[in-house]
Amino acid sequence: MANVTSKYSKRLDVLPPYLFAHIDALKAEKEARGVDIIDLGVGDPDCPTPPHIVRSLVQAAHKSSNHQYPSSEGMLSYREAVSEWYAKKHVALDPTNEVLTLIGSKEGIAHLPLAFVNRGDNVLVPDPAYPVYKIATILADGKPIGMPLSAENGFLPDIDKAVTDAKLLFINYPNNPTAAVADDAFFRTVVDYARDNDVIVCHDAAYLELTFDGYAAPSFLSVPGAMDVGIEINSLSKTYNMTGWRIGFAVGNAEVIAGLREVKSNLDSGAFQAVQEAGIAAMTGPQDTVDALRKLYAERRDALVDGLRNIGWSVEKPKATFYVWVPVPDGSPSLEFSLKLLDVGIVATPGIGFGEHGEGYVRFALTVPVSTIEEAVIRLEEVV
Repeated sequence: MANVTSKYSKRLDVLPPYLFAHIDALKAEKEARGVDIIDLGVGDPDCPTPPHIVRSLVQAAHKSSNHQYPSSEGMLSYREAVSEWYAKKHVALDPTNEVLTLIGSKEGIAHLPLAFVNRGDNVLVPDPAYPVYKIATILADGKPIGMPLSAENGFLPDIDKAVTDAKLLFINYPNNPTAAVADDAFFRTVVDYARDNDVIVCHDAAYLELTFDGYAAPSFLSVPGAMDVGIEINSLSKTYNMTGWRIGFAVGNAEVIAGLREVKSNLDSGAFQAVQEAGIAAMTGPQDTVDALRKLYAERRDALVDGLRNIGWSVEKPKATFYVWVPVPDGSPSLEFSLKLLDVGIVATPGIGFGEHGEGYVRFALTVPVSTIEEAVIRLEEVV
């Protein structure tokens, strides 16, 4: 077929450039030249999935009952496990209508606007942020309205300045890319805003369990009134090193869950039931692997932050996630600085890739061993 690109939908024309693909291409070019690459850009755990979860999958994969189409809403036993998991966070959920199985949190985030956003509807999207919030809005013909996140405000959006005619509001704490955290007071402000303006809230809580130094991140749904205005989307990817397994869940307001379920029932056939059984094993089994993961990331965080401080960089020590959000030390544009780092074999994500208000920062991921991080710091000193 000639000139296929002329047949692409206009939605694809207005999608922002996927900067990460460009960086991956440059990384591959460096590797082809024999450059030793330290990849601090990818937000993908380098540790394997805990063995008891893998064993559960193997056993479940042999069950013929798991070889047929799953339901789009997910197995009730999986949704019950999610409810039990949330009960430990003092959040009561009805697994029959307030929990929905997802094929990873990204899928749920991407499908949610299709359930509620009409052409031209405003959707509040933090900036900088995980790009899927904005992309999903565009694909649903909505209008993304950026909410600037600044260091001066603790990388929290100023809800008092948010437009009042929005259909949907995305928030994400602990935050990617800034690693910022939110407290109950902020969530109460969000609930008040949503209730007063009839706005649906979607809280992306993918890093809820990756916290350090005794800090415990609150669930948005633990705040009074949150169940009335929105949902929380979570994933087993980061907590249990299951990124490739594609399993997560949405929990919260039954009507919002029903809308998302309606979209899913028309667009996908649900998560493989053997993976759901493995998810049950993750949530109901021993949690010492999560504690060990927190300790591991804390050690890596300290190695990077202390190392950067020792060479004169100004860096905050995050309380959560496996990211470190760093001001560009020489004041150059973030993409330009990231290319400088690539010249010495270090991959970091430029802040501009997360939105215009991410400019001036780079994001480092703590997904390599401490010894590799220490080598990275030596190279970073050479750059600046």
